[in-house]
Amino acid sequence: MELAFIPSPSRSVLHLGIIPLRGYAFCIIIGVFVAVWLGNKRWIARGGRSGTVADIAVWAVPFGLLGGRLYHVITDYELYFSEGRDWVDAFKVWEGGLGIWGAIALGAVGAWIGCRRRGIPLPAYADAIAPGIAFAQAIGRWGNWFNQELYGKATDVPWALHITSSADGRVPGYYHPTFLYESLWCIGVGLLVIWADRRFQLGHGRAFALYVAAYCVGRGWIEYMRVDDAHHILGLRLNDWTAMVVFLLAVLYIVISARRRPGREAVVEPGADTPGDKDGETAAATEASGKDADDSAEDADDSAVRAKPVDPDADRPGGPGSAEDADAVEDVAPATVDEAGSAKKG
Repeated sequence: MELAFIPSPSRSVLHLGIIPLRGYAFCIIIGVFVAVWLGNKRWIARGGRSGTVADIAVWAVPFGLLGGRLYHVITDYELYFSEGRDWVDAFKVWEGGLGIWGAIALGAVGAWIGCRRRGIPLPAYADAIAPGIAFAQAIGRWGNWFNQELYGKATDVPWALHITSSADGRVPGYYHPTFLYESLWCIGVGLLVIWADRRFQLGHGRAFALYVAAYCVGRGWIEYMRVDDAHHILGLRLNDWTAMVVFLLAVLYIVISARRRPGREAVVEPGADTPGDKDGETAAATEASGKDADDSAEDADDSAVRAKPVDPDADRPGGPGSAEDADAVEDVAPATVDEAGSAKKG
């Protein structure tokens, strides 16, 4: 008797009239909204404008979905193009089948187009959305739960996943919930990137590279537990090899980037406010206040000059202080001296 297990949903689709509501699609959509919301907050904190992340996501998300589907179809082509299969199923994204490697690669192309149109450096944008992508993956993995797919080996652990469907070669039973393992791992990766970005001021794409490297570590051991059909190379699943190669490339990028371009971008979006702009505005305001004070002092001096009493006789001919008055004083002075001398002699 099983004491505990994770039940599988009885259905993966709910119908609202003629409109099908699929759990897999809902998980993908919710994940995208979370990634854009968190990316927008981080972008603003870096000095970018609100709404820029969503504008670029308009390019990145469709490219990412296309890339994820292409990777899945190419690496599992026998599911769609082998004998007895219908190639039209390759377009049924809602039934599951998105490869994260293709989604990130082609999504980056879409993001590059959006960034180029706005004059924004792609590495700065990638750093802002990196943890949001990890959280989006964590949410998106629950779409596999709705579809009863991508589970691990049989187990009797209390958190085993109970598979009830027998479609497409499934064998009902209890298996490792690898979708849950990867979901929890992605949450940890997102938190790691947020912490490391604050602690070390990661820039120039290094926060994104850290996300890629950390995800690859978890994907390696989780992929090893899965039992779904996959191509093998030298005894390892294809996705294991992909994870190892991408991990090495991400670590190499972090090392080289840290040496060539240390620190973080000072400006991430042309024309947007940056943390340093606030100080500049304060200095400008202070300078303007000083200028206003000087102008006020000059106005006060002018007012004092205008308020000084003016002698109305000063410029009048013959008046006190005039040139004629001065000549009169000079004429009187000799006469007075002569009179004083005569009196002394007498």
